[in-house]
Amino acid sequence: MTEIICSPVYVHHKGAVPFLVSATSGTTVPGAFDPLEAIADVCQHHGLWLHVDVAWGGSVLLSQTHRHLLAGIQRADSVAWNPHKLLCTSQQCSALLLRDTSNLLKRCHGSQASYLFQQDKFYHVALDRGDKVVQCGRRVDCLKLWLMWKAQGGQGLQRRVDQAFALAWYLVEELKKREGFELVMEPEFVNVCFWFVPPSLQGKKESPDYSERLSKVAPILKECMVRKGSMMIGYQPHGTWSNFFRMVVANPALTRADMDFLLSQLEQLGQDL
Repeated sequence: MTEIICSPVYVHHKGAVPFLVSATSGTTVPGAFDPLEAIADVCQHHGLWLHVDVAWGGSVLLSQTHRHLLAGIQRADSVAWNPHKLLCTSQQCSALLLRDTSNLLKRCHGSQASYLFQQDKFYHVALDRGDKVVQCGRRVDCLKLWLMWKAQGGQGLQRRVDQAFALAWYLVEELKKREGFELVMEPEFVNVCFWFVPPSLQGKKESPDYSERLSKVAPILKECMVRKGSMMIGYQPHGTWSNFFRMVVANPALTRADMDFLLSQLEQLGQDL
């Protein structure tokens, strides 16, 4: 999932020089984690800025059990993190963290707008944070995270992360026990991607129209569950894979009973497809 912002072909033909590598920890669909240590080695060797998108996966750092997925994150030059995702901090709560200590954000984004940031105040203008951040006059996102952290504590947030992983693994194991369910891949994170294969398609994977017919199953089941009002889960294709369900196990209120209900509902709604 890693991107080098200027492909070798582009560099050769346009005379451009890569300056940044953007890695991902917790991709949107499969929940994949890039090998940060190996990528950091390349960046260090070539003098490239390493940015890591940890918007989804960054919260695993709070778990002693699962933080290995972010091995190497300490070598990043910048990271973008959304605590409102896995930690369920009140929306919206986003953070851009930089290793740089030269006031880079102010140099890039500071407007020095006189109608907002007067320089002749009676206190030191260094206290004005608004012209040093991207958000300027927006509400302070970090306050939401700070309040939740104070309420839950470090151990409470770790339990929240660990519980999500445990429920995701429970769902995977239960899914494997039931006929008609097929994993798209073994999950690395709390994204559980799977197909429901209805009775009419079971054992027909070699049929030339199998993929086309399977791709229609998820949209039909999604409509059924919405009309029934029983649940709401997403689906999508990905690359060469036909439409599949993507169950993201992140809500701390979820239980094993909810995972069982999910699978039973899909079986019930899809038995005649």
